Amino acid sequence: MKTLAITLAVILSNFIAVAQAPAGMANVGDNYGKKINQDGAISISELPELLKSKDTVAVKVRAKALASCANKGCWMTLKIDENNEAFVKMKDYGFFVPTAISGKNVVLEGIAFTKITSVDELKHYAEDGKKSQAEIDAITKPKKEIRFLADGILIVK
Repeated sequence: MKTLAITLAVILSNFIAVAQAPAGMANVGDNYGKKINQDGAISISELPELLKSKDTVAVKVRAKALASCANKGCWMTLKIDENNEAFVKMKDYGFFVPTAISGKNVVLEGIAFTKITSVDELKHYAEDGKKSQAEIDAITKPKKEIRFLADGILIVK
């Protein structure tokens, strides 16, 4: 019985440790997920054009991080241009980014695609992002957006 209790405690502590955002400030050179470099990265502003003719694109992009999940860094948004953002999730929920990633320049490698996101999902992410109740209530329509499933993320200058 004692062995079972210890085993359960170890398993629970591992789940708690995995569910946390990485500590730190997201410094230049920090890598999350698969180790990647900047070589061959394109500007994220090129993604909308690339996705006009394809459903998905394997790509490495350079962008500015706008926000991340305030709870554990399990997603983030990127600036495409003055009016558009991309939404990023990490492959297999296998890694997170620091919540201090906002405003940092990043390079991401993975798969880009478009998705129509439901109202419920949009509201969920707004809640995770600590949006006001008024902002959450204002979400009333699904949204077509560019999504990115990242294998690796690198903080750059």
